[in-house]
Amino acid sequence: PVGHIIYDNLDKVIVGTGPKEVIAKICVDQLLWCPVFMVCYFVYLGIANGDSIGAIGAKIQDDLLIAVAASWKIWPMAHAIQFRWVHTKYRIFYINCIEIFFIMFLSFLANR
Repeated sequence: PVGHIIYDNLDKVIVGTGPKEVIAKICVDQLLWCPVFMVCYFVYLGIANGDSIGAIGAKIQDDLLIAVAASWKIWPMAHAIQFRWVHTKYRIFYINCIEIFFIMFLSFLANR
């Protein structure tokens, strides 16, 4: 559900599929949404594991930059394709197909 809200609103705020619009959407996604998503992921995982607030905070401090850097290696190209050529109603499906593998990496990172 959050993905639908993020990407639908992103298309309303930054209209178009030209190079400038695609780059702007990627920047918003990777510079604003990516760190928020990563923090939410680590908090959720910590709560699910019964970790303390301190342990969750330490995990975020230790692994947030690694996770964001990994995201920057995968998602800009994936988003360039989706923002340029994938119809809005198929974007979440497209993203979820890629995200399966990225979440496997995050799971590995979170549980190391």
